[in-house]
Amino acid sequence: MIILRSAVFNAVFFVATFLFTLASAVTRLFSPDHVLVVVNAWARFLMLAARLICGIRLEVTGRENIAPGAALIASRHQSAFDTFVWLTLLPRASYVLKQELLRIPVFGGLLVSAGMIPIDREAGGGAIRALMRQADQAVRTERQIVIFPEGTRSEPGQPRALQLGFVALASRTGLPVIPAATDSGLCWGRRAFRKRPGIIRIVIGQPIPATTDRHELLRRVEAGISALDQPMASESPQPE
Repeated sequence: MIILRSAVFNAVFFVATFLFTLASAVTRLFSPDHVLVVVNAWARFLMLAARLICGIRLEVTGRENIAPGAALIASRHQSAFDTFVWLTLLPRASYVLKQELLRIPVFGGLLVSAGMIPIDREAGGGAIRALMRQADQAVRTERQIVIFPEGTRSEPGQPRALQLGFVALASRTGLPVIPAATDSGLCWGRRAFRKRPGIIRIVIGQPIPATTDRHELLRRVEAGISALDQPMASESPQPE
């Protein structure tokens, strides 16, 4: 049953992404400022599909730790689920994402129109400078910046070493860093076809002031995004 439900969801995912991409492209032509509205609708549709088709539910704690306006969220990254869920949790999410995604026809251009922040991971210092410029724009327009400090997806219970882009962002913007843990990989594997029913948990931690000592900031963010690594959450996915 899990395989069948997963196949149906994957089909729905790709068809919906195609249709919403077309809708976003039309919106981009006539009302560019509303592209994010369409992108948010796409994310909400996927959340609904994941619940109805795969039996995946979402449980979020700590929403009160994100104040209105601009914000900087450093989140654990375990699955593709993480790449759209924040669009449903924040009014104006702006993901920091790999520049390779911009090469996808039509979709790549829409990412920029929607205010996402691409970064060239091979550009070294130039990538950081570009990130800072785009972060300034995100703060001016009261966006909530979402960055995955691990740089790529990791397995549950096996966090990766953190990259320091979020430290530079905090220093530049003055925004406190809000760590977020997730156990999404228990239901939705890193590259898994199968989507297992269960509860995906997101725990949003206390904001850490941007003025915090760099080593202490790194330590506290590591602790915050790993908060679900010893969880009861391992009981969430149901057996096949």
